[in-house]
Amino acid sequence: MFDDLVLDVAQSLDRRWGKALNGTQFAVEDVPPSDPAPWEDGGVPLGRYFPAEAGQPARVVAYRRPIEVRSHDEHDLADLVRDVVVEQVARLLARAPEEIDPHFGER
Repeated sequence: MFDDLVLDVAQSLDRRWGKALNGTQFAVEDVPPSDPAPWEDGGVPLGRYFPAEAGQPARVVAYRRPIEVRSHDEHDLADLVRDVVVEQVARLLARAPEEIDPHFGER
């Protein structure tokens, strides 16, 4: 179910931002690695983006367990997944999350 939620968000964003997201991979991992990225401070990350480099495509990753732990029910889970993926895409594209998805943060 979690993977399907991420896929649904990715497909929705691709319809709107397809050209800018061309080649971007969306993935799910159970937990984040224990070494935080240099720009991350405090807390357990819910997602992360990796810019394209060295022939590798850009990636947006949602971390299943931290997101599930913060969700109260299935509806909350779907909203949080959407917000996490949108936030990471916004970072990847250097735009505001509200520009990527006008419904960002409406929980």
